Formats: sequence, C-alpha cells, structure tokens
Amino acid sequence: MTTYVLVPGFWLGAWAWQEVAAPLRAAGHTVFPLSLTGLAERSHLASPDLDLDTHISDITNLLAFEDLHDVVLVGHSGSGAAVTGAADRAADRIGHVVYVDSGPVPSGVAPIDLTGREAVEANAVDGWRYPFPAWEALAESGASPEGLGPRERELMSARATDQPIGTITQPLILTGAFDKSPKTLISCSFPLDEVNAMIAAGHPFFAALSGPEWELLSLPTGHWPMLSRPADLATLLASIG
Repeated sequence: MTTYVLVPGFWLGAWAWQEVAAPLRAAGHTVFPLSLTGLAERSHLASPDLDLDTHISDITNLLAFEDLHDVVLVGHSGSGAAVTGAADRAADRIGHVVYVDSGPVPSGVAPIDLTGREAVEANAVDGWRYPFPAWEALAESGASPEGLGPRERELMSARATDQPIGTITQPLILTGAFDKSPKTLISCSFPLDEVNAMIAAGHPFFAALSGPEWELLSLPTGHWPMLSRPADLATLLASIG
C-alpha cells in the first residue's frame, strides 16, 4: 500500500481532497490531506509574515513527525512551489511527486511570476491577502471551472480563504536533490498535445517536463479535478502509487 500526502492549491485546504482521500483509504492506502498555514482551518494563523518557507516546512514537518517514507507527494495548482521545495529538502522521504494541473517552479523563481503578478497585486487586500477571485476572473486567467456544478462552486466560495501573498512572492531556492526522481503531471485544463508542444518549443515553464523522469497523464476537466472528477483522480493516483 502507498502513502499519499495531498496538498491543495491557492485558497483551499485539506477539505478539498475529501472525495479523493476516501476511495484511496478504502483501497487500503494511507492518506494525509494537508491544510497549509494560514488557510482553511488554519486561517487564524494567517499573517503578513507568512512566506513560501512556511508552507514548505508544513510539508516537511508532516513527513518528519509522521515518519513517512517513499511518499507520493501530490500538489495541486499553486502548491507546486511548496511541493517542489519540500521534495527537494526531504528527497530521502519522497518516492514520487505528482503535479495536478500544476508544475515545478524553477529555482530562483517566485510563484507570483507564474501566477501573474499584476492580477495578484491589483486584488490584494491590506497589502498581504489575495482573496478568492470571482469565477469570471478565474476563467479569464486560465483556471477553468469546467465540471464544477452549483454544489462545488458554492462549496469553494464558502470555504475558500485568502491566500497570504508572502507565500507566493518569495523565490523558491532548490539544491537539485530531487531533479532526477520520478515525477508525474496530471494535466486537466490543457490537452497533452498542447503541453507537449510547449515542451518541444522550450517554453521556460514546461521545459523541465521533457526529462525521462517525467510521466504525462491526462484527466480532461477543469482546474479543480478533486471536486469535478474526484473518483477518477483517485484512480489515477492509485495507479501511480
């Protein structure tokens, strides 16, 4: 059986993984959905001082205190930087990293530079909080809501918490410890032929996916497959484990 650590993207918490974790556990796997500091049930810890290192430590501390090894570490969307940093710092505990509609952030790059600095700064509250945008704004940014019905949209709108901006403005610094270890992309918003075209073109955000350590999988849906196609996402993760 496999141990999974599930890390949600911006604005979300462990709650978003409930319908993915349940079938994995029913199949006998060990699953740790994680809420990062300042988000969801840990939103009371939000502050201007939170940064990317805090979220990386959230993950590495879970690995250490639960004494987890050979972990399948799963990062969705904006958690790609924290997951990459944790895999780099705790490479001896990681068996595989899975990016769900996400990807690795290169060393020296801040997540905000991939997200879109202008949109974040224009919508910041109090200079350090990035609220959950309107659905129309998300769709315009490329975060497709496809597959989300009224229930899922209401759930996200009700439970989404402000993203502390410090967690996405700090550049990620890597040692290279996890460069050659197994990785998988589960592409949801982008067809794989588009992903492969950007890899072939040497796009700076996709070039890293050309290595032999990468497996590219497709789960056609919107940007939040843990809510739009949770059972299918669980099946894909189980096949990776």
